[in-house]
Amino acid sequence: MKVIFLDRDGVINEYPGDRNYITNHKEFKFIAGSIQGIKKLKDKGFKLFVISNQAGISKGLYSEKELSQITKKMVDGLKKHKVQLDGIFYCRHREEDSCACRKPNTGLMHEAVKGLDKPVTVSFFIGDSFRDMNAAKKFGAKPVLVLSGKEKIANRSSWDFEPDYIFDNLLIASYYICSHYG
Repeated sequence: MKVIFLDRDGVINEYPGDRNYITNHKEFKFIAGSIQGIKKLKDKGFKLFVISNQAGISKGLYSEKELSQITKKMVDGLKKHKVQLDGIFYCRHREEDSCACRKPNTGLMHEAVKGLDKPVTVSFFIGDSFRDMNAAKKFGAKPVLVLSGKEKIANRSSWDFEPDYIFDNLLIASYYICSHYG
């Protein structure tokens, strides 16, 4: 089974900026090409799971209802292009809660794949931060950094490690992954 984990903010939708959150559905805007990238991966048979830290819930910056509306906007936007994700998993905890689900921990990734009927043979984590890259490494997925969100190539000298792949955005990453692993 081929699996791709996707971060949300900065990968699928526009990055709100460091320490900022998408707090309502009006702020959720797809990054150009992200829907097409997701569709391309789906069409090649990948199982796709969104794995996203959403500590804004526990910080009181937005409600569960608002998160549901944001998720609905994302799902509906994909549905218009005949694309469906295999699962969406959010960690609502703060860093100081020391939970198993907050990236770079891998609890949500394990939860996502536990119901699959076949073992995972190939996995990638496409994210925009080293929190995502570290989660990928801990899980055993190939880390794929996209530069459409938090992390910038100018910071390369201070990175914890070199991700397996670096692309400008999800669409370009999807072309590469599909041509080499599809």
